[in-house]
Amino acid sequence: MKRVMLVLTVLLVALSCIVAQGSNEAAAQPKSVQLTIYSPGNENSVPTKTIIKYKELVEAASNGSIKLVVHHSGELGNDAEALQSTRMGTIDIIFAGTSGFTSFYDKAKILDLPFLFNSAEDAYNIVNGSIGEQIFADLGSVGLVYLSEGDNGMRHIATTNRPINSVADVKGLKIRVPTSKMYLDVWSALGATPVALALNELAIALANGTAEAQDNATYHLVANATYDDIKYYSFINYMWMGCTMAMNQKAWDKLSTDQQKILKEQAKVAAKYSFDTIEKDNVTATEVLKKAGVQFNTNPDIQSFKDKLGGSAYYKQYASESWYNQTILDAILAK
Repeated sequence: MKRVMLVLTVLLVALSCIVAQGSNEAAAQPKSVQLTIYSPGNENSVPTKTIIKYKELVEAASNGSIKLVVHHSGELGNDAEALQSTRMGTIDIIFAGTSGFTSFYDKAKILDLPFLFNSAEDAYNIVNGSIGEQIFADLGSVGLVYLSEGDNGMRHIATTNRPINSVADVKGLKIRVPTSKMYLDVWSALGATPVALALNELAIALANGTAEAQDNATYHLVANATYDDIKYYSFINYMWMGCTMAMNQKAWDKLSTDQQKILKEQAKVAAKYSFDTIEKDNVTATEVLKKAGVQFNTNPDIQSFKDKLGGSAYYKQYASESWYNQTILDAILAK
């Protein structure tokens, strides 16, 4: 009888160890989560390519504990609608043009100032470092968490009727710009005649003479098919455009610290992917434009444009604006 009891005791202890080990292994497994991520652009747009890459990066880094469900091509609304949905929590993660964020987060407007960056590479290093974190530090006040800043291209100038070698060449030029006061201010100060038009009106405006120029990146001209009437293109690097990746605050708060770390780290990797992709697309687009007869000026007098604005003193006109931050501006210009 004693032998039977001893055997039973040994079996019970062994069973307890097995159960305990199983419980520990289960506890060690990270809780899986599924998140929606959205870019309003079509499947061939760089932002959409970027979130598809981000999905791959996150799922690999998390060993599948974080699943990203990708949506794009207007499935969940336009930029403004999608940003609102992300703030509300209907969408978990958004990757969209930074200009759209400025409608409710004005501190991002500082990135719309002209001649902040010499190149897209400079922009990446600055906006994905401590300066970018400072700019978006208060994004939580609008229900979002800042993840990273991707690329949407450097803006240059393309014209239908004249080559641009210096600022003197833009005097009186009717140049199409986005419906933004900042863009209107810049080109007015440079001596041009800015015309604020929606992008879908640009091709017609160039064809009928309502506009004689545009200020987009090379890949934008090709992607948006707005180069039929363009004859000259000058690389003036006057303004950089970003795409911001952000997450709904409440969805973020539900994640473990490790999961948050993965999303943040891989967001910066995905941001770099967007910069690299646009760099390649610009090369391809340039070849397309050359074959279409567009003449390129790769070395215009950029300093003449800066001098016309009055250098860094130009920014002072916005000093009373709530988004203006001299410390951040100085830090950007010092890089």
